[in-house]
Amino acid sequence: MHLKSLKITNFRKFGQEHNVVEFVGAKDISSKSPSINIAPSTTLIVGKNNSGKTTITEALKKFLGKGGTSFHANDFNFIYLSGLLDEYKSDKFEKLPTIEFEIAVGIDFDSDCDLVTNIAPFMNIENAHTSEKERDFRVVLKYEVKEKTKFEEAVKLAMGKKKNDSVFFRKFLELINNTDFSMNYYDSEGVLLADSKFKINDLIDIAVINANKIIDDKSLSETFNRIIKFRYKLESKPEVKDAVEVEIDKINSTITEKVSAPHAASINAALSRIESSDHLEVNLRPDLTFEQIISSVIKYEYKEGKFHIPEGQFGLGYSNLMTIIGELIEYIEKYPKQECHSKINLICIEEPEAFMHSQMQELFIKHINDAVSFLLNDSKKEINSQLIITTHSPHILNSKIHSGNSFDNISYITIADSFSNVVNLNDRNVMEDKTAAGVQKDSGAPSKQTVDDLKFLKKHIKYKVSELFFSDAVIFVEGVTEETLLSYYIDQDESLSRYYISIFNINGAHGLVYHPLIKLLKVPNLIITDLDIKRTDTEKDDCLQVSDLAGRVTTNKTIAKYNSGKEKLDGISGSFEDGNINVVFQWEKTEGYYATSFEESFILTNYDNNILNKVLASIKPDTYSEIVGTPVAKNKLKDASYKFQSKLSKSKSDFSNELLYEIVICDDVGAIPKTPKYIVDGLTWLKGSLKKQAEEGGK
Repeated sequence: MHLKSLKITNFRKFGQEHNVVEFVGAKDISSKSPSINIAPSTTLIVGKNNSGKTTITEALKKFLGKGGTSFHANDFNFIYLSGLLDEYKSDKFEKLPTIEFEIAVGIDFDSDCDLVTNIAPFMNIENAHTSEKERDFRVVLKYEVKEKTKFEEAVKLAMGKKKNDSVFFRKFLELINNTDFSMNYYDSEGVLLADSKFKINDLIDIAVINANKIIDDKSLSETFNRIIKFRYKLESKPEVKDAVEVEIDKINSTITEKVSAPHAASINAALSRIESSDHLEVNLRPDLTFEQIISSVIKYEYKEGKFHIPEGQFGLGYSNLMTIIGELIEYIEKYPKQECHSKINLICIEEPEAFMHSQMQELFIKHINDAVSFLLNDSKKEINSQLIITTHSPHILNSKIHSGNSFDNISYITIADSFSNVVNLNDRNVMEDKTAAGVQKDSGAPSKQTVDDLKFLKKHIKYKVSELFFSDAVIFVEGVTEETLLSYYIDQDESLSRYYISIFNINGAHGLVYHPLIKLLKVPNLIITDLDIKRTDTEKDDCLQVSDLAGRVTTNKTIAKYNSGKEKLDGISGSFEDGNINVVFQWEKTEGYYATSFEESFILTNYDNNILNKVLASIKPDTYSEIVGTPVAKNKLKDASYKFQSKLSKSKSDFSNELLYEIVICDDVGAIPKTPKYIVDGLTWLKGSLKKQAEEGGK
């Protein structure tokens, strides 16, 4: 039996859509090779700060009654409450404030565990979702108003007092805090289990390990002291405990004889000069115990070569790792043996990357499963456990994708329309099926092209994964010149410079592989591509300019995809916008010509700019002299832009770096070359998208 999913409704930033988190279950884990590492067998929850990762852990704790079952008004989604208020103002009280959680539990009937008895109240044929060897059962928990009439009267009374909306909303929150709520169980058909003795914590338990708990230089000692005390009390043989007590008694006797007795005699002699010893006398008695030895006497040290380093002087990364391992050991040690097969056990490690350098983070996610397995085997306990890790570490995410060779079991949390939005990634939904037209799909099997694209994505994303999953926006470009210069222009923009915008330099055709994933992540994505006008060999040899698109076609697959699959450029106008994706290209004439690349468009836009002319003359002196002549006629660059961009085809890196150098050292802002219009339009769209995202709470 394992937890398959958790649905969170109206709790904090979670609303009523895109609110289901999927978990990898025990069956999925056991089907893997026993030698495989943590990457494919752990649910990884990733997202930027304040997106809702921790809320998922809190929801599980609330659902399971950890830390209390009561909620506060601030636990409700404020947008949801605001909508309810609007209805109440119209005297509609059909809906009352409710927080709802729903879990799906998978039961593998080939398993020998005895958890089935704990979910018996929910087991009926009607509400079971059945596969060949497994059934899913749903458990719904609602936090509901106890007395509808009383609540309705209280709201009406509050509305009767004239308040502005913001004040009234605060009063409404106070009213909710003072309202009696109850926790009620329902089955998947919505039937209230009023008389059931079922408790969810009889079925599921959760242990939350909060990383970043290095409070002082004794954190490690305190963690392992608890473990040793527990083991000593529970597992030590009587003869071992007796032997330890004998040694402690010897120490106490020695202290009494050598220290306490002589000093007590001296003190009492002095006191007797004032008051009779019959009335006043002190006795100094040592009282050393095992607990005191463990807590105060034993110190933990790290071994480094031949030296032993006190824990307070060791790196925080190692200390954090040891604390995580220590808490895992403590959880396993204290887990009752009689419950090993009777519960689903969730082990949640929150943001383990704290203080760890990047390589340690990658090793942690790769091998934590081995560590947990070893601890379980060492304790001889068979705990039915699932591991959940929340993180905003790109290195942990990167390691999971590449170690597991899969996007499976990654839940990405973002903000969309002001709500936490869950995207459960897997190898199927990050790819667009590319079965050839007219070819019938066979039982859902992906085409070879789709499989190859997935391989490419997993390998190529290795160096950009952090920028993709943790960016405010992504820009795809097709060349080194765009990549080099765009970073500068974005940094100079007062609005865009406040966001984390990553730039991918990737060929347009291969860039299409990213589009399904980008749409899933809902990140504003600007694709800057080239018109790529198809030319005849003669036109190429003669470097003819293009001033009319009639009869012209493009070789750019991205443009063709978003132009309804058409390669023809006749009548093409504007950019292509598809949700969070915007494709821009040189669709307008610049100085009377259609540019076919960024370099050509840049030259047409800045033909009379001194910096551009200086760089062109430096990179391609012969070509520059041939075109502009003597004396220099910069306007001639307009009629030879395609020729110059052709000459630059093998020198783009030199061109972009030299251009950036001249721009950076220039003190006159007015002398800086301008950005081509199609890119200006794209960046304007990006600003609007980011502003909207920020207003929705996504920044």
